[in-house]
Amino acid sequence: MKLGTKLIHAGVEPDPSTGAIMTPIFQTSTYVQAAPGDHKGYEYARTQNPTRHALQNALAAIENGKHGICFGSGLAATDAIMKLLSPGDEVVASSDLYGGTFRIFTKVFAKYGIKFQFADLQDAAQLNQHLTPATKLIWIETPTNPMLNIIDIAACAAIAKGKGILLAVDNTFASPYLQNPLDLGADIVVHSATKYLGGHSDVVHGAVIVKDDALAQQLAFIQNSCGAVPGPQDCFLVLRGIKTLHVRMQRHCENGEAVARYLREHPKVGKVYWCGFEDHPNHDIAKKQMRGFGGMISFTLKDDSMDAALKVLSGTHLFSLAESLGGVESLIGHPASMTHASIPREERLKNGLTDSLIRLSVGIEDVSDLIEDLKKALS
Repeated sequence: MKLGTKLIHAGVEPDPSTGAIMTPIFQTSTYVQAAPGDHKGYEYARTQNPTRHALQNALAAIENGKHGICFGSGLAATDAIMKLLSPGDEVVASSDLYGGTFRIFTKVFAKYGIKFQFADLQDAAQLNQHLTPATKLIWIETPTNPMLNIIDIAACAAIAKGKGILLAVDNTFASPYLQNPLDLGADIVVHSATKYLGGHSDVVHGAVIVKDDALAQQLAFIQNSCGAVPGPQDCFLVLRGIKTLHVRMQRHCENGEAVARYLREHPKVGKVYWCGFEDHPNHDIAKKQMRGFGGMISFTLKDDSMDAALKVLSGTHLFSLAESLGGVESLIGHPASMTHASIPREERLKNGLTDSLIRLSVGIEDVSDLIEDLKKALS
């Protein structure tokens, strides 16, 4: 199937009991057994739920994987991946990454004896100098949050496989519509399905997709044992969101490009970070591993002050000031005080994340209205 068809049909079948074309919401905590161990494949809803099962199959299909494992949030998915590790293991992560990921690495898992290194991996060859015999996992985002840096997934995968190290890719910013890391050699794909997969700012959800059977068994064991599972209503909402991912992402990409090029020409705007610019570092890699450049943009102002940024942040109408991203509506945010506040300021500045940096999640509204909204806020 072509991708647009796959997003609508893959992993989902009409309900066998009624013929319902939409997967039912199986709102139950347990299942009746005819006798001990004699059941219909479902025993307890933390372990299995038919709605979640359908979503997991759909996620595996659209990421060209074999197994999908769902969680109550993107960070719960990250938590499960980290529980594959043991005290003394080391992780190399891209230095520009979501603040919540940095927080769970440094504030939760570091105290259990897992060591984290954060490195600029825009040149994948730099990865080699950070690897040790204790390195068990490489964790990357691409495009990164919020600087929109691009990391060569295939190059990182080649290095990781040569040393028997797992490569995990947070694919939230790109979504499966724009990028499929498993096809490029990654071992694990993780999503905050809250974002583009759900697409309507009405659900919190996380997912992990893998190809390897043994790895899937380990993650499913952690999912069941630790219990950070999503409810069936949440799974239903993500299933519904996936069906329109391709048409939404097409508009996100179109609008994102128009807004990025408008901002770049604005006299009050300093730098604009968007991986679709021909002179963006690693633009050629983005073209190679992505089908488009998405609707995420960050920018600074020539008046590089907090006051100037706050004026813009409070001056928009269609761009709502809120955390998160990837919904049909446009959002504007301030990473230093919102999504990345948990990262120490000196670490943020190393990566170019200044106090005045503004991040946009460009929605699917009429782009002329979005540009007019920014024009007024920047005036």
